[in-house]
Amino acid sequence: MFFSQAGARPQMWEVSPSEHKKWVEVFKACDEDNKGYLSREDFKVAVVMLFGYKPSKIEADSVMSSVDPNTSGILLEGFLNIVRQKKEVQLYRNEIRHIFTAFDRHYRGYLTLEDFTKAFRQVAPKLPERIILEVFREVDQDSDGHVSFKDFEYAMNYGQKRKQHGLDLLKEGEPL
Repeated sequence: MFFSQAGARPQMWEVSPSEHKKWVEVFKACDEDNKGYLSREDFKVAVVMLFGYKPSKIEADSVMSSVDPNTSGILLEGFLNIVRQKKEVQLYRNEIRHIFTAFDRHYRGYLTLEDFTKAFRQVAPKLPERIILEVFREVDQDSDGHVSFKDFEYAMNYGQKRKQHGLDLLKEGEPL
């Protein structure tokens, strides 16, 4: 509903030259023996250096399964694409957190129907009350009258996926 039209959207993020240089330096530092690629373990070290966490087995498997079978690891160009994608996801999640915090005017860590109503009145004053209530109920997954960040993030991501697949929930011409 609301989220497919007005939700945060991942944006193509332009990598600065200094950031690009840093990523290349990390690649080179982790490329033991100057092989020209990163092995699974090299990749894990690079992620720790850039993002501050060790990738899970599932994440490492996913990355390594995308590697060209003719190579023994992740080439520089592939590594740069992976890092850019991870950075975009990180920025998108931060954007969702920022929106949630703006809605959470009392800093409680959750949103109430009143919080939703006030936020919607500011950004879409003509939106019917029934739509706001419907959105709130949709996002309040456990029907406890509170929307956690996790629920909010899920709704924002769900709306974005629907948007990407052309499944907008708002009808054309319906006012926000």
